[in-house]
Amino acid sequence: MLTAPSPSPCPHSPLFSLRRTTTISAVIHHHPQDRQHNAKSASLLRYHFTNTQQQQQQKQDDAVVDVVIPPEEKVKLLELSLVRKRPPQFPGSIYDMSSDSLSHPPHLRTLFKQQPPSSNDDGGGDVDEELIMKALDIRRKVTAEIFKEAMWRKGKFGITYSTNVADRLPDFIDHVMIKAAALKKLPEFADSSFNVRAKWVIEDSNVVPLIRWLKHNGLSYPKIAKLICMSGGNLESIRHLAEWLKSVHVKGEFLGVALLKTGGNILERSIEELNEIVEYLETNGVRRDWMGYVMSRCPQLLSQSIEEVKTRVHFYLDMGMNKNDFGTMVFKYPKILGFLTLEEMNQKVTYLKEFGLSTEDVGRLLAFRPHLMGCGIGERWKPLVKYLYYLGVSRDGMRRMLVIKPMVFCFDLETTIVPKDIGVRDEGIANMLVKFPSLLTYSLYKKIRPVVIFLMTKAGVSERDIGKCLALGPELLGCSIGNKLEVNVKYFLSLGIKLHQLGAMIADFPMLLRYNIDIFRPKYRYLRRTMVRPLQDLIEFPRFFSYSLEERIIPRHKIMVENRVNFKLRYMLACSDEEFNQKVADKVEGRRLYELGLINEAPHSQTVDDSLRQQDAVDYTDIGSKASEPQAIDSSIERTEFDRSSN
Repeated sequence: MLTAPSPSPCPHSPLFSLRRTTTISAVIHHHPQDRQHNAKSASLLRYHFTNTQQQQQQKQDDAVVDVVIPPEEKVKLLELSLVRKRPPQFPGSIYDMSSDSLSHPPHLRTLFKQQPPSSNDDGGGDVDEELIMKALDIRRKVTAEIFKEAMWRKGKFGITYSTNVADRLPDFIDHVMIKAAALKKLPEFADSSFNVRAKWVIEDSNVVPLIRWLKHNGLSYPKIAKLICMSGGNLESIRHLAEWLKSVHVKGEFLGVALLKTGGNILERSIEELNEIVEYLETNGVRRDWMGYVMSRCPQLLSQSIEEVKTRVHFYLDMGMNKNDFGTMVFKYPKILGFLTLEEMNQKVTYLKEFGLSTEDVGRLLAFRPHLMGCGIGERWKPLVKYLYYLGVSRDGMRRMLVIKPMVFCFDLETTIVPKDIGVRDEGIANMLVKFPSLLTYSLYKKIRPVVIFLMTKAGVSERDIGKCLALGPELLGCSIGNKLEVNVKYFLSLGIKLHQLGAMIADFPMLLRYNIDIFRPKYRYLRRTMVRPLQDLIEFPRFFSYSLEERIIPRHKIMVENRVNFKLRYMLACSDEEFNQKVADKVEGRRLYELGLINEAPHSQTVDDSLRQQDAVDYTDIGSKASEPQAIDSSIERTEFDRSSN
């Protein structure tokens, strides 16, 4: 049975239309097909439909511009256009855009085209400045994220450390962002994305290795961030300056202090200028190995010009200070050279001269205690002067206090100096302070009261004599109880001296507890074994230990033995050589007259005894207040001791 051939489809039939549509669809979507005899015409058709599709897409993009985009949609578009990593697009992915026309985000330029004029506008629409600032903020965040990634990928820093550094580098982040945007004009970066350009800028600046190096040298991340912001993008200047500071012996822990506290941008100074300052200081007594300490404590010196440094150096050298004293002064207190202004320096020197000091005296005083220049005149010096004047200290007494203990003028008046109450009469406090200015610096509860309690309980000083004891010997308040006072007390008690006798000895001669025991032993041995004196003589005259064994005690004892005369210890020692020789001559002459029968009884140095007894006795409680100088105090003690022995 023959089958009729199937007729060819008519061009207008539905079957022909279906086949034609399938072929065109396959061409448009680039489906692989077998090569046919009309391949050339198919390629032309595919090119035609491709151009048609691009034109339609362009029209759709232009149509989007005419649509008024809400502000929240604009922010979403910005974030999608500027984030570092775009959300992946694949079949089934969700894109958070509600409008069908915005199913694919348009180019960022479409957001900044002129919007249709509104009814309130006079002319064409303006660029949305708020939207531009939002775009910059997003781009800044993207740059910060790229910087953090470089920190923990290239520098092996932790995420927290990287975040802390990035948060403190807003200026450097802006610098990277601007540099990356400028690279777009270069041909090699014309087709690169912003992320690639920002990564290249960060790697080219070597900021990550610099942060690692600064951290290794002991700088904290706030200091590192501040230095990077100060550099203005010239990061190599930080490394060069830090290397120079290390060459002048600035330790790593002080590098940040020297770099940040100069009072100006030290990164703008050249190494040659800094070397000139160091060489000039070195020629004027500041040793090379001291430079690191000086620069660390006074970094303001690095911001000064060489002319200003020379002016400050000559300010002190013109006071008669030599180079060695100047170098030692700068090492003790580096701020004396670069912390104060020249006007403040002149004011303080002038004020010190008002105490009666000459220019050379002020120079020696500052060389010994340069910390005085760091004290304010109105804050420290004037209140202290008023307080001392209220206590009765004269200007000469203040000058002596300033020379002996200049640190007194550096302490706070309210917290350190004023609260002192040790039982001494007001009249004797002035002389006490002039004799021992360090008393003003001692703590009442930690230093003064423990010594007073020890003297009254362990050393036998009575309550009546404690004021006189401290007035005559305020230096006792500076002695250590365990290492000095207690050791001396035990030594005297071991000699057989009773506690109340020791208290009387200390009240008459407080310096007894300040001498070293090695000084006591040879003198006591000579007194007991060679001079064959009783212990009572020592109790009556404790100042025996204050005289030199070789220069006074032994020579005068030999004279007494040779002339066969004898005196009490106070008559033997508490006088000059002329007076002693006169006493010996009078004693020898009296014995000769007695042997000749010219007098009826043996002489007892009546001339000397009568002359000494005629002197008025001194009240012990008034010694500290009546004696204005240490020499007067000593003479009062001598007269008092003689009167006690005579009575």
